[in-house]
Amino acid sequence: MNQHFDIRDGAADDWAALERLYPAAFPDEDLLPLLRALLEDPCGVLSLAAVSGNAVAGHVVFTPCGIDDGNGGTVRAALLGPLAVAPDYQRRGVGGALVRAGLARLETDGFSQVFVLGDPAYYGRFGFVPRAPVATPCPIPEEWAAAWQVLALGDAEPVPAGSLSVPLPWRRPELWAP
Repeated sequence: MNQHFDIRDGAADDWAALERLYPAAFPDEDLLPLLRALLEDPCGVLSLAAVSGNAVAGHVVFTPCGIDDGNGGTVRAALLGPLAVAPDYQRRGVGGALVRAGLARLETDGFSQVFVLGDPAYYGRFGFVPRAPVATPCPIPEEWAAAWQVLALGDAEPVPAGSLSVPLPWRRPELWAP
C-alpha cells in the first residue's frame, strides 16, 4: 500500500473540504449536521484528517464518552465515527491509518474502551469485537447487533454491561436506526 498522505489533527480551516468529503463518501446519508455538532461541541472530540498535498483524503472523529463502572466511577471511553474517505482515496489505507492513529492517541490519553457501530468485517481488522456488552445510547435494530462493537485499548479489562454516556450530538435516535 503506497501511502501518499499525512495524518494530522483536524483544523478549523478543513470545514470546506469536509463539506465536500462527507457527501462524496456517503451520498445517501447527510452526516454534516452530526459532524458540525460534534466539532462545535465542547466535549473535546479527537478530529483527525488524512491529507494528500492540499487535499483532505479522509477524516475521522472520536467522541469522548463514559461508562458507569458499577463502583461509582466512570470508565473513559470513546465512540468512533463518523469516518469518511474520499472516493479517489478509498482502498488505499487512508481509513485504516486514521483509525490506527486515533486509537493510539486515545490509548496515550488514558482511554480504555472504544466503541463503533459499523461493519464488523472492516472494524474487526483493528481488534473490535461484535456485540459490545455496553448498550448503545439509543436503541438499534436487532439485525445491527453485531455491528455494535468494542475494543479494549492496551491492557484495559473489558467493562461490564452498562450504558454508554454520550454528548448531546449523539443522542438523536435517527443516528442509531434506519
